[in-house]
Amino acid sequence: MLRHTLFSLMVPAALLLGAPSAFAENRLALVIGQSAYRSVPALPNPANDAKAVTKLLTDSGFEVSTASDLSQNQMREAVSEFAGRVAAKGADTVALVFYAGHGLQVDGENFLIPVDIDAKREADIPIQAVRLNDILNTLTSVPSRMRILMLDACRNNPFPELKTAGSGLALVDAKVGAPGTFLSFSTSPGAVAEDGSGNNSPYTTALLAAGKEQGIPIEETFKRVRLAVNKVTEGRQTPWDSSSLTEDFRFSGTSIAGPKPAAAPKKSVAEWTRDLNGKPVEAANDLIVADGTDEAYEAFAGLYPQTSLGRLARDWLVRHRRMVAWNNAVLINTASGYRSFLTRFPDSDLSATARKLEERLRNRPEFSPAVAAANAALPQNVALTCPCNVQPPQLPQPIKVNAPVRRIEPDPPKRVDRKPPRRVREEDDDVVVVRRPPPRVVYDAPPPPPVSIGIGIGLGGFGGGRGGHYGGQRGGY
Repeated sequence: MLRHTLFSLMVPAALLLGAPSAFAENRLALVIGQSAYRSVPALPNPANDAKAVTKLLTDSGFEVSTASDLSQNQMREAVSEFAGRVAAKGADTVALVFYAGHGLQVDGENFLIPVDIDAKREADIPIQAVRLNDILNTLTSVPSRMRILMLDACRNNPFPELKTAGSGLALVDAKVGAPGTFLSFSTSPGAVAEDGSGNNSPYTTALLAAGKEQGIPIEETFKRVRLAVNKVTEGRQTPWDSSSLTEDFRFSGTSIAGPKPAAAPKKSVAEWTRDLNGKPVEAANDLIVADGTDEAYEAFAGLYPQTSLGRLARDWLVRHRRMVAWNNAVLINTASGYRSFLTRFPDSDLSATARKLEERLRNRPEFSPAVAAANAALPQNVALTCPCNVQPPQLPQPIKVNAPVRRIEPDPPKRVDRKPPRRVREEDDDVVVVRRPPPRVVYDAPPPPPVSIGIGIGLGGFGGGRGGHYGGQRGGY
């Protein structure tokens, strides 16, 4: 009996010690919930969302730092301290940031809103808020295995008086930034998310359920988040994500080592139309929401134009194409780029901003289209939407005019000892000797004696006076 009991205890222990850890990499997370705003409407759910996500991530093997109701300086300090912890853990670290609270876009750039903001005009937002690009840049500045950013921040604009602020958040494409980045937004670019009527927002509620499912990759996790939010909001809200991950990650279960398998090729509109044709509208909607491509939405909107889901899919498609065009204009950041956007979308919520930026850049010299396109395609660390992060073309280095130039002297010619040719006098030559005449010596006669002593003295006195006078004048000059 004793032997059987010992054996029954040793087998699980051996399996536990011999099995690989489910979380082999280091996992660090920063969770921020912003509810108690002072000068803008408070949000009831972000504080609850932060607590719930903290527990989910802790159960998933993360070391979590949680902070709520942060001012601007406190937000910056929290991100800086988090980056320091990631750097201390080493390059094999998964760094995750979850933010719930207000967020908005100004001039094509996304900002997260601290609780102490008191903006009176649009120009106050960059000064008083925290740039999303700053957070991304801070995370990519330290070595890590991957970076995951989840934003439940696309709620309504808390500053209705700022007429040029676009709706929702601007598009951020992880593929033009640093590899190993995953971005998830609670709704699609340019749209507004709902805070929800329960204890958590629709996005966080779906994340809490999908994140607990065992053994599914992160891309599949957020496909399920998209489907759940789309269903509970009846198509009004559809989360959106962008990934440049090169390795596998799973919230629960063991991640698969090695590079990620290649993604399946995109299907064309015709292929989606064939696959969706004849399906019930709800089933077809689930397929396109899980896929999330323009081609899927275009096929669905064409097949079900009279249904509410078909009209919402058409709205999603138009808005997404507008946000892609806006993102391209912001990345190129030229007057002609904003004019081109206005030509395509003259009456959108971003038109006022586009006109303002076009006017601001009207006198700025523009590069050729090839150079502008190359600048837009440059990898960006987090400054994914910031116009100031567009890299100028590389110009040749100027030549320093006053720089010392090293002169290379040629090798001196070799000296050859040669004796002058000896002249041989012919026998018949006559020798002529010429003598120069002696120099003439001329003796100068002495000056004659003065005629009158009295006159000589008087003239000498006059001459002395003028000499003193002119001497004084020359000294003055």
